[in-house]
Amino acid sequence: MASTSMIGHDVRLALPPPASEPALPLELIELELSLDGFATEQDGFSEAVRRAAKSLDGEFLFDLPASGLAEDCQRVAALRIPEANGNGMKIVFALLDADGTGIRVEDPSEATTGLKNFADSFVGVLERMQ
Repeated sequence: MASTSMIGHDVRLALPPPASEPALPLELIELELSLDGFATEQDGFSEAVRRAAKSLDGEFLFDLPASGLAEDCQRVAALRIPEANGNGMKIVFALLDADGTGIRVEDPSEATTGLKNFADSFVGVLERMQ
């Protein structure tokens, strides 16, 4: 009978090469998963985003026409959701695609700095009113 001993064999595991784009933060993945199956009826976007924010113990802030604020989308909603590390809340955007059939979630970027500043101010006003 032949012996199949692994002693002395060098087995190396290769890691996949780094992705060209950074991985999505955990909180954005959770938000996108909760938006899966979005319905396209009237007010469907706003309601879907509200439900998704609530399911993550977050807050829906506002939704408005994209008006060139982001590429290939009709509407933008601002949300405040818990950070994955549990140290506070962060502003993210949910964007209804140009076809009105899908929603993507993004962290604020250089292109949406003004909208993020507006969302931060909006949160400040809400906190003062409470």
